[in-house]
Amino acid sequence: MTYRVTFIPGDGVGPELSEATRRVLEATGVPFDWDLQEAGADVMDKYGTPLPEHVLESIRRNEVAIKGPITTPVGTGFRSVNVALRKELDLYCCLRPCKWYRGVRSRYENVDLVICRENHEDLYAGIEFEEGKPETLKLIDFISELTGKTIREDSGISIKPISVTGTKRIVRYAFDYARQYGRKKITAVHKANIMKFTDGLFLSTAREVAAENPDIEFEDRIVDNLSMQLVQRPEEYDVLVLPNLYGDIVSDLCAGLIGGLGVAPGANIGDRVAVFEATHGSAPKYKGMNKVNPMAMMFSGMLMLRHLGEREAADRLEAALAGVIEEGKSVTYDMKPTRDDPTAVGTSQVADAVIERLQAG
Repeated sequence: MTYRVTFIPGDGVGPELSEATRRVLEATGVPFDWDLQEAGADVMDKYGTPLPEHVLESIRRNEVAIKGPITTPVGTGFRSVNVALRKELDLYCCLRPCKWYRGVRSRYENVDLVICRENHEDLYAGIEFEEGKPETLKLIDFISELTGKTIREDSGISIKPISVTGTKRIVRYAFDYARQYGRKKITAVHKANIMKFTDGLFLSTAREVAAENPDIEFEDRIVDNLSMQLVQRPEEYDVLVLPNLYGDIVSDLCAGLIGGLGVAPGANIGDRVAVFEATHGSAPKYKGMNKVNPMAMMFSGMLMLRHLGEREAADRLEAALAGVIEEGKSVTYDMKPTRDDPTAVGTSQVADAVIERLQAG
């Protein structure tokens, strides 16, 4: 079967990483029909937006996409192109597996965690009131009248919505993922001891969903306590399901446990559509230098293969990447013992090494 996949190179270092990833995905032997689409800062002059409608239509049509890092141009009305992409396509789960591979420089070994972050709600819903604006002062007066609580007039205000609907589907996704991939435990992360009607709702709803899935262990942790325990003993955790803001923070913490964003894959998944991407930025200062580590995007390609049901090819790609990392020869500067190591290779040479291992079987 040939898979029609939307392919978005991105900008900055994105095209280099995307090309390296395309090469290794094709080397797995899985047939792809790439639907090339452009998005980001480089298309602003041409389309007047960093996220043209035809790009969204391509993803809706193909239902699977892989993308390089994208820069959000300043002054475009977008807080983030990635956030806009998630909202337009209803990609409600940000999936970020964090797995350590032998040879990666880290203080930790044998870390194997999965983050399921709710993508649409919480403080990232974008409902904000700027300090000093008439509507902000009106809201402050309304809150004071309604609750009797005083808010300083020189405050900015953000609204934190968390719904039963949004929570149910992210927690159900976490249970479905755990069951599909043989995971044993889910931990719901919250601050319900303080925010009783938002995080408290998240927790109570998560417990309801857990009761429907008794075959998988369930627990909960307060986010600050979880953060400490992740640093002390990450091996105690398996799948973490979190509201948007905590998910953003904790996923970067977990990436730090496994060596950093250069080896941290990601996906944004909805009921019909999935978009796979590296979780780091576009690093425009390195554009065209053949220098940046492509492994995060390659590992994201591995996730895409699994999503497509190509488990055997995904396993081979993971093994090839792990072998290159463990050998430590054909890796970029950030994965060497020192960042000025003269034996570091470039982006395309990493792809060459991975392909060589894939072809060797």
